Parts: sequence; structure tokens; C-alpha cells
Amino acid sequence: MSLKDKLLSSYLTFQENQDFDNSIHDIKDAAIKVFEEKGFPTRKDENWKYTSLNSLVKEDYSLVGRNDDAVEFRDVKKFFLNDIDTYKIVFIDGKYSSYLSETTHDGVDVCLLSAALTKPKYKSVIDKYFDKILKKDSLTSLNTAFAREGAYIYVPKGKAVSKPIQIVHFATGVESNLMLQPRNLVVVEENAEVQIIERHQSLNSNPVFTNSVTEIYAGNHARVDYYKIQNDKEQASLIDNTHIDQQTSSEVAVHTFSFGGKLTRNNLNFYQNGEHNNSILKGVTIIEDKQHVDHNTLVHHKQPNCESHQDYKGIFDDRSTGVFNGKVIVDSIAQKINAYQSNNNILVSDKASINSKPQLEIFADDVRCSHGCTIGQLDEDALFYMKTRGIGEKEGRALLMYAFANNVLESVKIPQLKSRITKLIANKLGVNLGFEV
Repeated sequence: MSLKDKLLSSYLTFQENQDFDNSIHDIKDAAIKVFEEKGFPTRKDENWKYTSLNSLVKEDYSLVGRNDDAVEFRDVKKFFLNDIDTYKIVFIDGKYSSYLSETTHDGVDVCLLSAALTKPKYKSVIDKYFDKILKKDSLTSLNTAFAREGAYIYVPKGKAVSKPIQIVHFATGVESNLMLQPRNLVVVEENAEVQIIERHQSLNSNPVFTNSVTEIYAGNHARVDYYKIQNDKEQASLIDNTHIDQQTSSEVAVHTFSFGGKLTRNNLNFYQNGEHNNSILKGVTIIEDKQHVDHNTLVHHKQPNCESHQDYKGIFDDRSTGVFNGKVIVDSIAQKINAYQSNNNILVSDKASINSKPQLEIFADDVRCSHGCTIGQLDEDALFYMKTRGIGEKEGRALLMYAFANNVLESVKIPQLKSRITKLIANKLGVNLGFEV
């Protein structure tokens, strides 16, 4: 039985065991029909031309994890940002871990999506926001149909969350290959602010296929900083679908750091539905062996006087492959837009490759839009200069690559996270950089 057939045959049993109201069941029923019609994307789809899911969908996955309560904090401590105080919402094999989590109801809801979907106290927010901006592609529809747990974060009007929120999904995958469908809903009301760090992490070498969806709603004058840390084991694959709705004068920044995993696909979609919005999309990819990372971005400018800034850096070694497919759409009403898009890449190995396709679709005539792509190797003259100053070749190459990625790091607003990312980059480059940022 194919993975698609297994999912379809499991759907009715899954629904019968969920305590959702009729409106949520209707959404899920509509979603599974979309997936049944479209199936998993293939390379025949233009947006998936350079990324194949064949090796993933041929595996046989368990759709229910073990939820190992024996996972101790000491076993997973290194995956958290521990040197500052944070809220934590943690899942093991798709189920909530109260032992590892630290949530709050002090003017902010940081809790479970299942609670929001099933309890009357959350109904007005859920009815207004849940599943309202998703594109009805097959993978987001698959998640909508099967999602039963994830993080629900609601920041009311005028509230600035006092400390960052960590969302961490652990996969034990002890008994078999595992497929997870986590779902996050983040609502940040007018004049509110929040910082969020998200991570998906396998705890052993069994194959894990995670199909994640996050919805983010930023109200008027809201500020959202969202950080994705992707440094998983070599048999873990992640499809990360993030959809963002921005209202007037809001600013949303998403930083994606992709350092590990077998296959990683980031679908990042911004919809600017108000004037004076600012959308920031930045990423650093450093991969090796046969790893594959694909960034597929969309910024849709629907209103005038807005900005968007995309800056993605990639470093590829061995037989690794990268993909950047970035699209900016400017509607005819969206005058006075400033849209910037850049994708720069270094191929460390002759066998590594990158497919880059920055795109602009502009239907307005009073805009400033630019896009560009570079693919090259390290500057040998700069490397020779460093050697003449007593810096070894390995360290010199690492410093050049770090400098290449550094402008993305500069915009990280959590100092402790910036330090952690610097150490991860140093580890990927195989050197001790000998400094903090």
C-alpha cells in the first residue's frame, strides 16, 4: 500500500477519535479531499521541479508515535536555549510533554492547539483565524486533515511577551519509522510583540518525516520575530509550511538556519494585507554529504507603501544540493513598494549544486524591486592574503565562510540565540572561530 493510500484509509479512524466540533471536522474533511485529489507533489509541479519526495513516500511510516515519557531533560537539554529564561512548549512524537514544558496564562496564551480547538473559551479566536490563510496545496491540506496537536500562542492587544517562546518537537521513532503532522497557530494582536524559536529534532537514527504547518497572524503595528533552527539527524526529513498574514504597519521577520537533515523543504508565504508592512525573510544554509535544502518563498504585496527584504546565503559541500525559488508578487494597487531579494551561494565542492530562481511579478508601475543570485567559490586571493598573515588554510576558509553568512546573523535580536547559531556554524565548518558575536 502506498503512503498516500495508507493516509487516506487511516483518516476516518483518526477523525472518530478526535473531540473536535463540527466546524473543525468540516475543515478537515475538505482538506483530506484536496490531498486525495492532488496527492504528494512531484517534479512535474513547477514549484517542486528540483526537489523529489520519492525517497520519502516509499517508506512505511507509523502515524502514531510512542510518546516516550522516559525522555529526561538531561537527554535533550542541549537542544534548548538554556542560558536565558524562556517559555517552552514541548512535544514528543506529536504529543505534549508537560514535564519538559513551561507555559503561561499571565495575559498570554501559550498552550496546546488541541485545547484551542476543543474548548469554548478559545472558540472566537479559532473561528476567526484557524485555517484561514492556507493555500490549498496537498501538503498543507494533509496537515490540516491529520493535525491534532501543536502550539497555540495568543498575544492580546498591546502585550509584549516578556521572554522568548521555544516550540520544540522531539521524535523518538524508537519502534518504527515515524510520520508527524504538527500544527502551530500564532495570533499577535494590535501593538503586541513576541519572539519565537522553533525546532524539530530526532533523538535516534530511524527515518522521520515531519510535515509541519504554522499560521502566523500579525495585527496592526504588531512585531513578530520567528526563528527556525533546522539541525536534525541525517535520516530526518522536514517539510515546513509557514503562512503569514500581516495587517497595517506590522513587521514580521523569519530567520531560517538549515544545517542538518536528509531533506528539508521550507515553504514560506507572506501576505501583506495592510499598508506600511515590513516582511523580513533571511536564511543561512550549510550542508554536506547528500543533504538537500529547498527554500521556496512568496511575498505577496497586496497594499501600497510596504517593504520586503529577502536575503538567503548557502554553503554547500560534498554532494549536497540546494534550491532557492523566491517569488515576489506586486498587485496593481500596491504602489510605492520596496522589495529586495538576494540569494548568494558558495560551492565548496565541485560535486555540490544549487538551483536558484528569484522571480518578480510586478503589476504596479511605481515600485522599487530588485532581485539577484550569485553562485561561486571562495576568493582564492583573500585566502592567500590570510595565509600570509599566519592564518591556516582551514581556519581561513572558515572565516571567509563565516563572514559570508554574517550579515544574516547580524539581524538576530536574541543575543544568546545569536551566540548559539555562531557555535553551530563553527561546528559545521569544523573549526573554533575563537570569538562570540
